[in-house]
Amino acid sequence: MSEGLSPRAAHLGMLLWAVLVGLSFPAVRVMSELPPFSLTSLRFFIACGGLWWLARRSPFFLPRWRQLPLYSLMGLCLAGFFGAMFWAAHHATALSMATLFVTVPLLAFLLGLGFGVERLAWRLPAILALGATGALGLAFAESVGQAGRLQFGIGEAVFFLGCLSTALYPVLSKWGLATGRLPASAAVRTFWSLGLGAVLIGLLGLAVEPVAGLASMTGRDLWLLLFLGLLSTALTFWLLQRATAVLTPGAVTAYSYLVPFVSMLLLFVREPERIGWVWLPGSLLVIVAIALLLRNGRAAG
Repeated sequence: MSEGLSPRAAHLGMLLWAVLVGLSFPAVRVMSELPPFSLTSLRFFIACGGLWWLARRSPFFLPRWRQLPLYSLMGLCLAGFFGAMFWAAHHATALSMATLFVTVPLLAFLLGLGFGVERLAWRLPAILALGATGALGLAFAESVGQAGRLQFGIGEAVFFLGCLSTALYPVLSKWGLATGRLPASAAVRTFWSLGLGAVLIGLLGLAVEPVAGLASMTGRDLWLLLFLGLLSTALTFWLLQRATAVLTPGAVTAYSYLVPFVSMLLLFVREPERIGWVWLPGSLLVIVAIALLLRNGRAAG
């Protein structure tokens, strides 16, 4: 199931995942105004192209008919999250979305309990609560002096459904592995879930976006799209699927707490004048939470 991967190696892989995801946000911000759903679909297809050579080496590359519904549901989770995120970005404040996103690991833990892939114990929920508190601290620190307030309306409700959707993705992967419905190859699982997600979100883009807007893509946009597709999508989802084989959904998604920390470091590089004590409490809590996860990984390994 785990392809010989140790829990410690899985945790270290998720550290790299957090760094890559954190680096992707500046890249997205400097891209031209392009249709977001169609752009995400292209990003997923590029990721599938990068994974194809690795996935096709598996004897279980071609899915069996009974695997297609599960792969489709996983793809729907990806399309649901990105669709909700892009829509909510125009109807919710950044602070509200950042606050809601910290619920993802706790949602993954609770969903994992329902699917029987998490154990009912106090240690992981305590670590998740610690990391969530730290991530909230970083979100509020970033909001200091900026427009936006914490609120809950239709935009926040839609984004919460997106958070629920992305929390379900690793739970379905873990459940599929535990029940023998999915192959051991992380590349194969990543390839098919991203591929079906690309189709679903691409269809959404065709329905609601002026796809002709992609014609305005510049050379820089194309290079950034290749970076996002190959590194920030193919590699990150492969690392997530790889870790899911030996870690629980709650532990895997807990590394999302590290993403705002990485973004904070990049912010300080670009705008060192924004460094202040307001960032310290959240940063310390996130670091402690990740250190506790790594300690659990060493113990389990």
